[in-house]
Amino acid sequence: MKPIRFSHHAGSQLLKRGVSEDEVVRAIRYAVWRKAKGDRQECEIVIEFNGTWRDKFYRKKKVQPVFVEKDVEIVVVTVYCYYY
Repeated sequence: MKPIRFSHHAGSQLLKRGVSEDEVVRAIRYAVWRKAKGDRQECEIVIEFNGTWRDKFYRKKKVQPVFVEKDVEIVVVTVYCYYY
């Protein structure tokens, strides 16, 4: 498996969106990839959350990284997270 590196932007979005690096890595390693805009790929995992985010309770969250697969590594460009 190729190493996964987070761009500066993606790294800064993790805390803002309540996502851990481990959740992103798990999504990339185990979820089905699909083509995104340009040369990018994306995938998603749904995680049992059962917690509070921004003062509201949610049962699940969907972690959706957007990334580029290069010859020697995978670079995460950004990360989306949806709570429900």
